[in-house]
Amino acid sequence: YSGCMVGPWLFASRRWVATRDLKDLRVPSSVPEDVAVARPTDAGSYLATYFIHAGHEAEHFAWANKQVFELYDNGRGFEERTHAHTALYFAVGGHRADSPVPAHMALDHPYAGLVTIHLDRREDVRHEAYAEWFDETVAPGLLGDTSPVDQVLDWRPIIPKGSEGDAPMELGTGPGTRRRSLQMLFCGRAPGNDWDANRDWSTITEVCSRIEESGLATVRLAAPFKPTVPGTDLYTDQLW
Repeated sequence: YSGCMVGPWLFASRRWVATRDLKDLRVPSSVPEDVAVARPTDAGSYLATYFIHAGHEAEHFAWANKQVFELYDNGRGFEERTHAHTALYFAVGGHRADSPVPAHMALDHPYAGLVTIHLDRREDVRHEAYAEWFDETVAPGLLGDTSPVDQVLDWRPIIPKGSEGDAPMELGTGPGTRRRSLQMLFCGRAPGNDWDANRDWSTITEVCSRIEESGLATVRLAAPFKPTVPGTDLYTDQLW
């Protein structure tokens, strides 16, 4: 909260966790180091996600860049943790079937799970072309009645300039290049014990296979998470 939610123009957040069983589901198992999102693939247990009002990104980041240094200077940075991947993204669209949940409410809605898919598009493929292909080819089946996925939000990374990405700690892997896209798949069924992993995760791996087979992009990381319970240490004994 002190690092993000009390800042200007940030209106929603949610924290997620990947327990050991969920880390074991991540694909692909091996990625070239220079394009990896997580090094190694199972790095990173917690995922913090935030939504910022469009058009006010610069105002929030100007505050946040100062705030993070102030927190660390006052011993509030939790230096025992290691960041696996920290990046900022622009929302560039989404894919929905009959979902009643607006995109801007996706973090407030009590979704039971989240799958992130980071991919690098082929050099001559713009995100718009990829999104159109995904909407026409993958989304109809992915967002069907039996699927765990309710909606998909598309993002592209913000590439920091100069000192914009400075921080008092190591931030892990960077945002990638302008060929990078991120898709957030919000799920109505939770990964793990409440998720039929054989059926539901095969839905996700099939999506990854179709992306690869299309020749439009290469999947760098597909990773499932479930929501944390704020104010508790639930799942901390299940990370490794």
